[in-house]
Amino acid sequence: MFSTKNFSPQQLSALTALILSLPLALGFYVFNHSWWVSLISFFVIFLGSFGLILFTLQTFIYRKIKLIYKLIYQTKASKREEFYYKNILPQKSIDEVRADVEKWAEQKKQEIELLQQNEAFRKEFLQNLSHELKTPIFAIQGYVDTLINGALHNNEVNSKFLQSTSRNIDRLVNLLDDLDEISKLESGEQKLHYQDFVIQELVKDVYESLYLTAKEKEIKCIVKKGTEFPLVVNADKEKIRQVLINLVENAIKYGKQNGIVEASFYNVDGKNVLVEISDDGSGIAEEHLPRLFERFYRTDLARSRKVGGSGLGLSICKHIIEAHNQTIHVRSKIDVGTTFGFTLDAK
Repeated sequence: MFSTKNFSPQQLSALTALILSLPLALGFYVFNHSWWVSLISFFVIFLGSFGLILFTLQTFIYRKIKLIYKLIYQTKASKREEFYYKNILPQKSIDEVRADVEKWAEQKKQEIELLQQNEAFRKEFLQNLSHELKTPIFAIQGYVDTLINGALHNNEVNSKFLQSTSRNIDRLVNLLDDLDEISKLESGEQKLHYQDFVIQELVKDVYESLYLTAKEKEIKCIVKKGTEFPLVVNADKEKIRQVLINLVENAIKYGKQNGIVEASFYNVDGKNVLVEISDDGSGIAEEHLPRLFERFYRTDLARSRKVGGSGLGLSICKHIIEAHNQTIHVRSKIDVGTTFGFTLDAK
């Protein structure tokens, strides 16, 4: 079926000129009975109409479209863009221009939504950061004021208050160190030092370093049967140690009394090794999982503060793994447990 939907300005001008010139040429033939006069009339009318219509389209319509394109790109036109406006744009159909504008509008809509989302996260981050800083600062302020107001000479409380002040200062230092590390990882300032090492041996080292923490809750830290075969990975060993310490420490913190923390290792495709740290604790509700790696995000505010931590550990883990061009994920089910997994390059 004939359609003018995707006609360019030249094609539309030619079609309109043809519709005008053909009946007029036939009219000349009916009155003069001279085919050559009619033919000359046809060509003169066709060329004149074509030029006039094309000029009108390009001057009054595509000039406006050109302004729309300049608004879309929001820059002063370069020589390349001027060539585009003069030579390529006039060849486009109105539908093609409409598609370009719709594509631009959709892109801007997505950018606005992303900016709004980022703004919401920024506000939440600043609120959380303010709260995280206020808690130890106000505690330190309270202890110092009490000591200044006379408790300094009271041997029953001064040592206790100073110890509490020291703990809160340590908490502030750890928080600032974590923030500094995230900033360096995001900016690429934190350089990675790759080396080959056996991932199972590193996990066993981490287990040993957290032995006393696990013993307090009578938690056993084990390697899953069938995954003991040594797998060599290529990564920054100390950064991966940091990731494992954080994941194992979390598994112990939120694991149940007399529970198990289990590490498993899989050679996925010969190119990547999957490392998983699992616990059999209370688990995490599904609605929290997508935001678990955000800074300061806590699934249970009161419980999380009770067990300590800056709220930045998982975010640091995510940045470290992504700096290795790998991925980290989490699976969890209430009253069943939680599994964190990440991939590394296989040697």
